[in-house]
Amino acid sequence: MKTVLHGGCGETATELHTDCHKVIMPVRDALDVISGKWKLPIIIAVSRGHKRFRDIERSIPKITSKVLSKELKDLEAHKLVKRTVYDSQPVSVEYTLTAYADTLDSVINALQQWGLQHRKKIIGK
Repeated sequence: MKTVLHGGCGETATELHTDCHKVIMPVRDALDVISGKWKLPIIIAVSRGHKRFRDIERSIPKITSKVLSKELKDLEAHKLVKRTVYDSQPVSVEYTLTAYADTLDSVINALQQWGLQHRKKIIGK
């Protein structure tokens, strides 16, 4: 499979633009979903059993309620997190990862491995 770094972006200016767009767009789409300071910590917190809003918030140092709320809505819109409202007094809400979120596992592991190698190469640790 041709990649951006190994011949996947054509030769001419037109091919370069068209081919690179086809290669880069899905990468940008993926990064948009998981990038930022809080998305991965939220996904990890929910995967470790923190289901209620306050539990998730307490498990992630320095995150604010406003940011957590926004990020959970974003993850829900991307079908990675499911929000379930229980009709109880008081009303309770739980967040769980969807089966679709499991598809991120190999992506996160690959990024982790690359990050470890990169850190070692750059700072020697």
